[in-house]
Order: sequence, then structure tokens, then C-alpha cells
Amino acid sequence: MGELLVPRLNPNDTEYLLVEWVVENGAEVRAGEVVAVVESSKAATDLESPGDGVLVHEVKEGAWCEPGAVLGRVTLGGSAAPAPVAASGDGVLITEPARALMAELGVTEAEIAGLGVAVVKRSHVEEVAGRRSPAPASAAGGLPLTRVQRAVARAVSMSHQTIPAAYTVMRFDVGQALARAEELTQQVRRPVGLAELFVHAIAALHPRFPLFFATLDGDHALPSPTPHVGVTFDLGEGLYVPVVRDPASLTVKELAVTLMRYRVAASKGEFKGAELTGATITLTLHTEPDVIMAIPFVFPGQVAALALPAARQEGERMVADVGLAYDHRLINGRDAALFLSALKNEVS
Repeated sequence: MGELLVPRLNPNDTEYLLVEWVVENGAEVRAGEVVAVVESSKAATDLESPGDGVLVHEVKEGAWCEPGAVLGRVTLGGSAAPAPVAASGDGVLITEPARALMAELGVTEAEIAGLGVAVVKRSHVEEVAGRRSPAPASAAGGLPLTRVQRAVARAVSMSHQTIPAAYTVMRFDVGQALARAEELTQQVRRPVGLAELFVHAIAALHPRFPLFFATLDGDHALPSPTPHVGVTFDLGEGLYVPVVRDPASLTVKELAVTLMRYRVAASKGEFKGAELTGATITLTLHTEPDVIMAIPFVFPGQVAALALPAARQEGERMVADVGLAYDHRLINGRDAALFLSALKNEVS
């Protein structure tokens, strides 16, 4: 028998929310198959089956669980009681998780009957709900948030409740950086832009500015031995913040390949849980041409986040107003200005 355990995703979190069972109780699963989703203060994480067998739920959706807790068990080669089912008016069997989701999304038995299936599961309910036209926000109950939106909402709320953030913005002349990015694109035959250059430059500042990559624990700062840079992507499937691990150790081509892979994953909403955890600082990208300044929130467990808007023409220069939000308990305004100045020199 294999146990599905709650991993420790963030050293600052003492419990995690079991958001969803992707696989129903009593269903057969394969090793490595995503079976559940948990949320930390930073992101939602997919949990995979520890082996082949039948999944047995031990914890209900919506429960808070400590790291190391047993969420479920996989009976290797065994069997388990099937998920509870209830018959609809026309004799179609509806599993209990599916019935709960129907109530949450307002899906009726008449809508389900049109599927023509004998046993209705959560995936069937999601399919029916996905076919609907968006309901007006004023409708009873409003619009339900997606899993990704719920994760972002929790992180934003925790950030504003616990981190006294300050903000500094500095104008960068990025003309030379854009020219260098174009040259590198030709050399490595992969798209290189300001995002790639800034990720690499931020990581390069780690030795000189270790507190910007630290975690605040009471009266102690816990510097990270290695910089890991989270990068925001929002391409229609929700806001994701995948992590580029130790960018300073990557070649330009490796970094370009990594960010391109993340862009594709963001467009499909297909990230692995491990790709969304472990950032020690975050770079938020704001690519819309009319955005000249953005103020990011500082992710819980971090002390700084940078905002990079699209470059714009100003006279004969190409400029970008780069912002830095920071935890004012650990970083003061002078340190923020020095960090941005050093970043400007690193990028130029």
C-alpha cells in the first residue's frame, strides 16, 4: 500500500488546503498520475499517485492538512469500495463528488442527462459547466473562481495582511539591452528578450544583495544560498508563477528555452507542481504596450518582487520604469535604490 502524503512546499507554511480530489474515491490510478491538488500560500500544487492501484481518500476536499499528513492511500493491486453514488431521476448514477460539484456550479440533472453516460463523474459535470455561456456577475452566487484564481487570491490576501510593503521605481534605459537581446536571439536561435536578460541579471545580484532573496522569520533573516527567480505568466488560463532555478548557472540558450517552455505551459495551464514552488524573488511581467508602471505584491515567504513593463520610446531612448516592491521590515528605501541601480548596470 502506498501513502499519498502532504509535501512540505514552503518553509513558512504550517498547513495546506486540499483543494480538489482529481481522481475519485475507489478509482484505479497509475504511478505518477495527478490525483489531488493542494494549495500553499504561494501556489496550487498537483500531487501524484505513489504507485499503481486503487485510490482511497482519507481526507475530504476543503480540509486543512499539516505537512506529512496522509491524504489518501493507494492499494497496490488491491481494491476498494467504489465512490458513493446516487441515482438521478432517470436512473443515471451520479457519484457523490460529482453531485457536490453539481450543487456548487448549479448544474441540473436535466443537463447531465444529455451526456448519455451511465455513471456521472466530476469530469462530466465540469464538461457541462464549461459549455455554458458565462453568467452575469450579478447572478445569484456570482462567478466561481478557478483553482488558479483561488490560489492567487489566497496569496494576495496573505501578502497584504502580513507584509508591510514599500515601493520604489526607477527608469531604465533599455536600448542597449534590447539590441543585445536581438543579437543573442540570432546567436542561440531562441527568442531572447528583456525577460531573459532581467532574470539573469537579478540572479547575478544575489551575492551582493542576499537579503533581497531571503525569508523573514520573526527577528531573523534567513538568506537563500541560491537565487531562484519566479516569473509571472498570464496568457488566458490564469496567473502562474513558475520558477527558474539558479538562473546564474544557465546559459542564455538554456534560459530562453526554459522561459519559452513556461510560456507554452501557461497558455495551456499545464504546469507541474514542482515548477511553481521554491522562488526566492519574483519578476512580474507586464507586456501590454500602454502599461508604464505596475506595483506587484510580495509573495508570502519572499521579501521582494520586481515589475518589468514593456519598453517604450521616449525621445531617442527606449525606456522602462522598473518597480521594486519590498518588505519594509527587512529592506529600507536606500537599499531598494541601490539594488535597482545595480540591476540597471547589470542589464545595460
